[in-house]
Amino acid sequence: MSGARLKAKSVDGAKPRGAEKSRQNKPRDEKPSTAEVAPEVNGQAAPPPDAVEPDPELTPEEAEQARKRYLLRRFWISARGYWSRRGDRLAWPFTIALLILICINVGFQYGINVWNRGIFDALEQRNARTVYFLSAVFLPLVLGSGSLVVAQVYLRMTIQRRWRSWLTTAVIARWLASGRYYQLNLVSGDHQNPEARLTEDLRIATESPVDFIAGVLNAFLSASTFIVVLWTIGGALSFTAAGSSITVPGFLVITAMIYAAITSTSMAVIGRHFVHLSEEKNQAEAEFRYTLTRVRENGESIALLGGEEEERSGIDKTFGHVLRQWALLTGQHMRTALVSQGSSLFAPVVPILLCAPKFLEGSMTLGQVMQAASAFAIVQGAFGWLVDNYPRLADWNASARRVASLMMSLDGLERAEQSDALGRIGRGETEDGAMLSLDNLSVTLDDGTAVVKETGVVIEPGERVLVAGESGSGKSTLVRAVAGLWPWGGGSVNFHAGRRLFMLPQRPYIPSGTLRRAVAYPAAADNWTIKEINAALDKVGLAYLAAKIEEDAPWDQTLSGGEKQRLAFARLLLHSPDIVVLDEATAALDEKSQGKMMETLIHELPKVTIISVAHRAELEAFHSRKITLERRKGGAKLVSDIDLVPRKGKRNLLTRALWGSRIERPRKLE
Repeated sequence: MSGARLKAKSVDGAKPRGAEKSRQNKPRDEKPSTAEVAPEVNGQAAPPPDAVEPDPELTPEEAEQARKRYLLRRFWISARGYWSRRGDRLAWPFTIALLILICINVGFQYGINVWNRGIFDALEQRNARTVYFLSAVFLPLVLGSGSLVVAQVYLRMTIQRRWRSWLTTAVIARWLASGRYYQLNLVSGDHQNPEARLTEDLRIATESPVDFIAGVLNAFLSASTFIVVLWTIGGALSFTAAGSSITVPGFLVITAMIYAAITSTSMAVIGRHFVHLSEEKNQAEAEFRYTLTRVRENGESIALLGGEEEERSGIDKTFGHVLRQWALLTGQHMRTALVSQGSSLFAPVVPILLCAPKFLEGSMTLGQVMQAASAFAIVQGAFGWLVDNYPRLADWNASARRVASLMMSLDGLERAEQSDALGRIGRGETEDGAMLSLDNLSVTLDDGTAVVKETGVVIEPGERVLVAGESGSGKSTLVRAVAGLWPWGGGSVNFHAGRRLFMLPQRPYIPSGTLRRAVAYPAAADNWTIKEINAALDKVGLAYLAAKIEEDAPWDQTLSGGEKQRLAFARLLLHSPDIVVLDEATAALDEKSQGKMMETLIHELPKVTIISVAHRAELEAFHSRKITLERRKGGAKLVSDIDLVPRKGKRNLLTRALWGSRIERPRKLE
């Protein structure tokens, strides 16, 4: 496509507000984040490339083509790091060894080609001694060639395995760093079904290039070697046409090239839609897997509601899309198979027919005919490499673009972390001994839309703060910003130095494995003894599960919603953090059980600072302070800050409201 291009757009590398302070005040015992230690291009997490945007002069079709080309470039920006100075130490030794073996194997192919000539000449001459000698020579040739092929397979698959391991580790490290796996759900972009991109697509994207490079090199060396053989053996072909004598030098070489050009052109024309259909098929497969995964993860709710028929309808619809894409792809494979099969049938016969006149007139021996036929087949195979590999090339193209699309979305999140263009919430340390402070904090969407207006709150150690407000007022978004999961906005969230935060969501995550692992998560299961874990389960009313502590079962499907929330509280007691964020963490419990759970938390961790998001009014009894969010045009606003339990000393009020509003006296909303 002429003129299709993308423009690079520089991104401001300024640090987000509060970022420098946050780094300087990082607790000494805090481990570096995954992003700080994840290897990619140079042993460290490589900075994302400059953002690109379509040239406004391009048509939509040209812009789409330019985008696809950039996706392949983006894939290689990261993938080539495997061969960098700080990449895999065995990458270059294995690669060079593979290339050397390919060259040696071509030499063995030439040896077998020469053997073909010798054996058939000996048979034509009835030379028994030469036939027996060549028969003895054939075994070492076959063993040598076979050994080389086996060694090539080992090196090729080892490179593929190690490259996939290196790149998968690097991309997953970026995906997991700084909560990006969660943030991808909050932003737009082509990164749906990341699990499929990180598994099947990334496997194809790293396997196929190794096969292609090895295949291209082998094809080039084979073609170069055996073209010389064809030119030498075939010589010139002379014939008379319309009373004139015509001589065609190297006629076998010219025929091989014409033959390959016809088959390759036919394949290119017939398979021009392969890439698009492969992309659509891969996306359809990913959506089908995701649909089935959703059914499995939400099996209890579906079963209780009797939603099997509706789910079956959705599954059938998704699977029907997969089958339609397969049907379209089948048509492409049928047409390419026709070209490939026809080529393979004609290739051995064409050189024999071309050499027949010379053999019959006695200017070419039987051995030369068979050598020419063998060389022609090898040259044709080399020239027709595209015919046999075009479908795989198209499949790689589609998979590499899908992996690159995920990389680009991660690039965007990384650039946002390094830039003030969208605004980032800073993180630092509090002053004057406060446990937590929100300093001019505002929370926005990734497009800049305000969710919570700029405000400031100071929370002292041991306070138990209830965040209230109507649904949709931004309470959960606010606590996610406090926990560091929501990055966009302004101001800063500051914690007391060295303090640990623990968050309990409404739907606790239950990992696969034993119940002991589920209770200890996210720490290792052996960080606590079975006695300690059983004691924690007993305190939250799950003593009856103690006998199953080492049982490996699908606990996420087995435990009820209330049991999962109780288990989360047992997890909390084991970790004993300094700050706890409860986001509707008791919503699945009845009022009595909720009260007992909160009493247990306060009794077992009397010094813990609690921030709760909840709708139930009865939870006020377990908190010392209540702040209320009110949804307003342009973003929610904190409108009240009241004490639920009288206390002495200075009062921590709502310190600042957006747009310079005056500080109101504490009040309850009607």
